Amino acid sequence: MKAVIQRVSEASVTVEGAVVGAIEKGFLVLLGVMDGDTEADADIMAAKVAKLRVFTDENDKMNLSVTDVDGEVLCVSQFTLCADVKKGNRPSFTPSAPPAEAQRLYEYFMERLKAEGVKNVAHGVFGADMKVRLLNDGPVTILFDSQTWIRR
Repeated sequence: MKAVIQRVSEASVTVEGAVVGAIEKGFLVLLGVMDGDTEADADIMAAKVAKLRVFTDENDKMNLSVTDVDGEVLCVSQFTLCADVKKGNRPSFTPSAPPAEAQRLYEYFMERLKAEGVKNVAHGVFGADMKVRLLNDGPVTILFDSQTWIRR
């Protein structure tokens, strides 16, 4: 499982001209589910996102998590994070999970974020053509890969 986590002042996702998910202060999480990922990947990814300390404390140090600041998360599925670009110039998406399994784990990941204490988890529409708007705060952008923590 791969994720791009961006600290935002606000973010929204629009499908067919309608806003389907929006947050204020928190994280925009772009999530890619790889073939072979399991609930264990989603569990550790959700825990790491919820506990990632990149919000500033009273001393202007990045020391607080999204749950510490009552922040929100906008989660957007993004299979293109799973792209293989080793050969040629056209990415291959064969490393991504099959759509049904990817959607199941995407939804499971969002439930795990809630279980980790994130007060509001908004989301896009799995598999849809989405327009994402964000106001990156910092900017702070962190890349996560569950393979960092899970060895198969």
